[in-house]
Amino acid sequence: MTPVSATVPIIQADSFLTLHYRMAGLGPAGEGADIINTFADKPATLSLGTGELSPALEARLLGLAEGTRTRFELAAGEAFGERNADLVQWVARKLLNELGDPDEQYRVGDVVQFPTPDGMGQYAGAVQQVRDDGAVQFDFNHPLAGQAVVFEVQVIGVL
Repeated sequence: MTPVSATVPIIQADSFLTLHYRMAGLGPAGEGADIINTFADKPATLSLGTGELSPALEARLLGLAEGTRTRFELAAGEAFGERNADLVQWVARKLLNELGDPDEQYRVGDVVQFPTPDGMGQYAGAVQQVRDDGAVQFDFNHPLAGQAVVFEVQVIGVL
């Protein structure tokens, strides 16, 4: 009798994955604080090609076999693009009141969720400044835009 060899699933462009992953900024002084880390909690599940990860991160996953644990370093701007000065914008208090709670107090460093124009999704902006007239300056860039990134992954399951 010939033994049946099990083939190990490989990540494809449309794979559904269960994995642990960790992402942190990478600067001259080494790795920064984790932006996300699932290793100490439940693993993540996601579908490639749906925008859950940046295209650069998805490209690094392609071809990995189930059970693989690896670490990638992505150059500045590769994972989440370069910083875009046009994405730092002032939002009038009147508009903020219309979009949310009129009594909301905004503080530098707060991350605020905004609805997309079609109402089907959300995007986030980090508060940079608050003026006396109530206007708030938001940075709508990804927190890791323009930075080098460390991406560590353990592939648990591939469907």
